[in-house]
Amino acid sequence: MKVKSTAEIVAFLQPIAQEVGVEIVGAEWDMRTRSLTVFIDCEGGLDIVTCEKFHRAIDGPLDELDPTYGESYTLNCSSPGLDRPFRTQQDFARHIGEKVEVHLYAPLFGKKYHEGELVSFDGDTVTISQNGQELGFPFEKCAKVCLLIEI
Repeated sequence: MKVKSTAEIVAFLQPIAQEVGVEIVGAEWDMRTRSLTVFIDCEGGLDIVTCEKFHRAIDGPLDELDPTYGESYTLNCSSPGLDRPFRTQQDFARHIGEKVEVHLYAPLFGKKYHEGELVSFDGDTVTISQNGQELGFPFEKCAKVCLLIEI
């Protein structure tokens, strides 16, 4: 099945997302199930009502965009999940002051895994507070930065 790129689809859907009050954090095609999933988030957390509202808002416009060149597909709208990696400046800004996990490709400060409170992200460096000490990690050395989920 030939499809339009997720980048093109996300760019097309951005104005609708702004109207609905959500942020598109990603999109992906699953060719096995012939489905497009658009991942969204919003201030204060996403609920099923907002997810459905966005789905209804994009359904018609996506038909006009014709992302599959006339082929049928399933449209899904979803939360990216609590443990999704931070990718954008907005992801980091939204979680300043919260506990995060930093997974590294290679050890820094003696370990490949660190937990702490997110202090800042300037586009190049992720800074956390760990046991009263601030640690800075070059973003390109981070395999994943996400919320710390405490059970």
